Amino acid sequence: MRYQSYPKRDPIRNYFPVPNEVFVLGLSPGELAVYCYLLFCEDRTTYQCWPSFQTIGKATCMSRSTVSKHVKSLEARGFITTEQTSVITKVGQNRNGNLRYTIRPIQEVLERFYADQMAHIEKSAQLQKTEKGLKVR
Repeated sequence: MRYQSYPKRDPIRNYFPVPNEVFVLGLSPGELAVYCYLLFCEDRTTYQCWPSFQTIGKATCMSRSTVSKHVKSLEARGFITTEQTSVITKVGQNRNGNLRYTIRPIQEVLERFYADQMAHIEKSAQLQKTEKGLKVR
């Protein structure tokens, strides 16, 4: 049996960073998988990528409709923004292309998450104050 050497792994090229904060923001496993795949695909200078729903689904073992649902959820929560692209075929026809995903800075997502939590707490406090006032009368 011959010794087989494994290639050296360059930490910059063979890995991609996932912010620690994503684990406290309440992402579902599917959303986390799609988000991580988008981070894997992104261009590190423009923070954009163009994988299709089918490509994401193949990498994460999900159907196209499930990937679509998770992409919409990530967009609603501010993790990503999407833009429709178009492609011109060889015969000159204009066709829809893949979505262009832009990964938003995690600090923006955190600020939005904390603002939503504070609004929820204030609403709950106001509701409790109102209920307490009704019980006293």
